[in-house]
Amino acid sequence: MTTLTKRSRRSEAPAERSNTEEEERTDEEQDTDSKSLRLTLMEEILLLGLKDKEGYTSFWNDSISSGLRSCILVELALRRRIQLEPQSSRKRKLLDRKVLVKSSAPTGDVLLDEALKHIKSTDPPEDMSSWIELLTGETWNPLKLHFQMRNVRERLAKSLVEKGVLSTEKQTFLLFDMTTHPLTDSSEKQRLVQRLQDSLLERWTNDWRRMSHRMLALILLAHAADVLESALSSLSDERYDTASSRSRSLLEADPDLESAKVTTPAEEVIWAVLAAFNRS
Repeated sequence: MTTLTKRSRRSEAPAERSNTEEEERTDEEQDTDSKSLRLTLMEEILLLGLKDKEGYTSFWNDSISSGLRSCILVELALRRRIQLEPQSSRKRKLLDRKVLVKSSAPTGDVLLDEALKHIKSTDPPEDMSSWIELLTGETWNPLKLHFQMRNVRERLAKSLVEKGVLSTEKQTFLLFDMTTHPLTDSSEKQRLVQRLQDSLLERWTNDWRRMSHRMLALILLAHAADVLESALSSLSDERYDTASSRSRSLLEADPDLESAKVTTPAEEVIWAVLAAFNRS
């Protein structure tokens, strides 16, 4: 579980949508600006976690792998491909409910379709916490190791290279060579960081139900992947403290209580992901 730390006093063209996705446009798109590329949650979280010049994530961040797999699950929910099994008359906790396929229609994204195929082929179905572990490869069951999604960071980085956001370089370290992906289009990351900061400052509503699904997911997933702190680090001390306090009000909420207020299946999946990280 990652936490926000108290900072000491100083310190190409938009992607086209398929016909299916056109039908799925909801309020989640309110957070994009007309100049922004259409990035997935996975790409946004990786972009927040990458060092701009070095082109790799922090070696000390042991949460980003599971965070990126969680992004895949939430993105599938936002695209109406998966949901939690319906609540019964005997109310069950989020992590007691299984993940079900709502639609098996391809998304057009290789990572999303790979995960969707795994979920569809699994019988009996698994819960949200189990799926995060399975996609990350953190399972002791050798019969389930094939669910692990490999090279997710590298595959996402290549997608961002194709979109003109990152470049590809080779860096030589003491004992090995490593492929890195330095930032080439700083404006895209700046817009992303600005949107996230604005959601906790100028556009803060003090009620997550008035926040777009995608922005709510971005804040919670940035926390899960341990990249939220860096996204707020450029703020002045006063504004940083305000944004941190407001983000903590979301992160410290009880997912099961908040899920009782949801109006869409995607929101349930978002809160189930936070519940999974709270339990880990």
